[in-house]
Amino acid sequence: MLNVVENAAKSLLYRDISAAIGNVPIVRLNRLNELCENHDFYLKLESCNPGGSIKEKNAVCLIQHAERTGLLAPGGTIVESSSGNFGIGLAMIGAARGYRVIIVVDVKTPPPIRRMLAAYGAELVDVPLSAADANGSMQVARMQKAQELAHAIPGAWYPCQHRNPHNPTAHEQFTAREIEQAFGGAPDAIVIGVSTAGQLGGISRYFKQRYPQTRIIGVDVAGSAIFGTPQHAYKMTGLGLSFVPPNFDPTVLDAAYSVSDRLAFSVCLGLARREGLLLGASTGAIVAAGLAYGTHHHRPQRMVLLNPDRGDRYLETVYNPQWLAQQGIDILSDSALTAAIRALQPVPETLLRQQQPA
Repeated sequence: MLNVVENAAKSLLYRDISAAIGNVPIVRLNRLNELCENHDFYLKLESCNPGGSIKEKNAVCLIQHAERTGLLAPGGTIVESSSGNFGIGLAMIGAARGYRVIIVVDVKTPPPIRRMLAAYGAELVDVPLSAADANGSMQVARMQKAQELAHAIPGAWYPCQHRNPHNPTAHEQFTAREIEQAFGGAPDAIVIGVSTAGQLGGISRYFKQRYPQTRIIGVDVAGSAIFGTPQHAYKMTGLGLSFVPPNFDPTVLDAAYSVSDRLAFSVCLGLARREGLLLGASTGAIVAAGLAYGTHHHRPQRMVLLNPDRGDRYLETVYNPQWLAQQGIDILSDSALTAAIRALQPVPETLLRQQQPA
């Protein structure tokens, strides 16, 4: 028994923070909704990564690729546009490797994210509200500013997660294989937030080649441009873009769901109060979509739902009753929440197939 413990302890010794990323717990949902009695909904807690999010995998892989290819040299500068998690991942790994990190943010970047970035030593550059597009999105303006900074600073590298073709690599090489190992093969379905399409691209590539029977479910926030649904302002961070990212391929999706802020935030509160899981805003949308998908299946399903980040980033927003009231968002619970989940319908396939990357 002692040898087993010693071997286990040795496996938990890592050379630095980047090597400690991955292999997070996967937990079953039991009390959130009555559908949990019919299906096995497993939440892959990427929130348990050292910095609290799945985007640390992208950060490590893209930084390592930039180092191998000479795009990033010792003493260099990393410049990126981010509303949160990817910026934190870059700041964290940048600190461990001795890089200067500059993150371009905007007015939607929550105070806790700003404080976390600053704590890691990242420099913040704000894009003014006047640069927002017609729907209030700052993403294109942020990206333009990041590109300008990268051109102006000697030795700077701009990974541009939104357009980087290597973005899916981390999830093909690691996240997908972690799921395969945990399930001894493949679950019936995997539910993934689209965002920059890195997770969707990498995981779908791996499973479509090896387990074509596994269904891939994409999730976005209502108001985003990615699925071709009507665009409008939204409060969600972590999901949603004002354009279709180049890594997005609608043909890999077996279903897609566009989830409102109200429903996503309501599920977040439900996860905290009924499952003891304090998780990020996009997780609420992903879980809502997974539950809605379950309503269409009478045969028991095993589904993996990807949890991108922790809830501590959202204590001043999603978990703050005063903020919710200011935004006019009323939280659903009990039978009203169950009815809203059952009423959630997938995005029409014809609409998805029309989407072209920007």
